[in-house]
Amino acid sequence: MGSIDANQCRSGTKLMVDGELYTVTERSHHKPGKGGAFVRFKLKGIVSGKSIDHTVRAGTKMESADITVQAMQYLYRQGDDFVLMDNETYEQVTIGSDLIGSAAGFLTENAEVEVTLHEGRPIGVELPQKMVFTVVETIDNPNMGNTATNVTKEATIDTGLTIQVPPFIKTGEKIRVLTENSTYLERA
Repeated sequence: MGSIDANQCRSGTKLMVDGELYTVTERSHHKPGKGGAFVRFKLKGIVSGKSIDHTVRAGTKMESADITVQAMQYLYRQGDDFVLMDNETYEQVTIGSDLIGSAAGFLTENAEVEVTLHEGRPIGVELPQKMVFTVVETIDNPNMGNTATNVTKEATIDTGLTIQVPPFIKTGEKIRVLTENSTYLERA
């Protein structure tokens, strides 16, 4: 890990602060009329997701984090662990379900994901923003024909996850889903 001057940190810079990994989301430089200049940061935790404010004197050396993002392919599930393969080296990496989190409901065989690594160790998994799935079962809604409101019904996709879809979606159809909030987008 190297060091970077606080004045050179920009949005997106990865830093180590108090032993935790953060991404700079906002940065502002202040020069009061009296005293030395300082830099104020808004930081978001890479692992924890929590946001903090951090202020240092201008010119302070900050510890930069060794973060890389690697494209990987999901292969299979082994108990509570998920096995992924590095697309470049073909090495297999096992990642625990605690790190995968809610993304587990969207993982299909051969799905492409981006794995965030810190010093070669996985610390996060990011899915594509939109993915295509096959509807394996739909549950008819008793409000069929009701067009006054935004009527939806439950549908189970091929990963086993249940989402809300419009009433015209039928079993066997392919749909595009927004992975960040499990929202139906369109037919695929």
